[in-house]
Amino acid sequence: MTRIALISAVPAAIAPAVAGLADAFPEAEPWNLLDDKLLADARAAGPSARMSALIGYAVAAGAHGVLLTCSLYGAAARSAGQPVPVLAPDDAAFRQVAESGHRRVLAVASLEEALADSVARLSAAAPGVAVDGVVSPAAFGVADRRELARALHDSCAPFAARVEAVVLAQYSLAPAAGVLAASLGLPVVSGPHAAAAALRRAVLDGEWP
Repeated sequence: MTRIALISAVPAAIAPAVAGLADAFPEAEPWNLLDDKLLADARAAGPSARMSALIGYAVAAGAHGVLLTCSLYGAAARSAGQPVPVLAPDDAAFRQVAESGHRRVLAVASLEEALADSVARLSAAAPGVAVDGVVSPAAFGVADRRELARALHDSCAPFAARVEAVVLAQYSLAPAAGVLAASLGLPVVSGPHAAAAALRRAVLDGEWP
């Protein structure tokens, strides 16, 4: 079995990441590493060196690949310098947006920091796409899928007439993707499935620098 380490900052990100692997990378054995102080540290002083230490620990302990599930730590994935693939949570989803033909999308997050990071990275990854952004604080920490979708819908609805798709900027929001797409009448892009497929190509097919 191929072991994939999933490094998370909040418990709510774990289930979507595991579900993405089960769907798009069934050969993978998920290994969950949760550090619930990562977000607090990032707010206080920016992304910490502890993420690099966690990545190093996962690789040293035998992970064949690493997926960071917190959008604030995408840069840590790209600068990891490890001998196995280390993926940022949203890079594969952002490539999907860039290749979709959409001209205007809405990024939604439950945290201001996550939204700012995701909008900046999505704009860089898809330079031909105009990116609006909205924070949905009522969605933070919500476990129930329909309640989560309602909170996101309330935040996204004012933008629905002028965008062509919605991008969920955090893994913890991914369970609401289907319900939100139906309520808004728009495609909703979330990171876990795209990331799992990219990890499979990287680990099993060698599609990795």
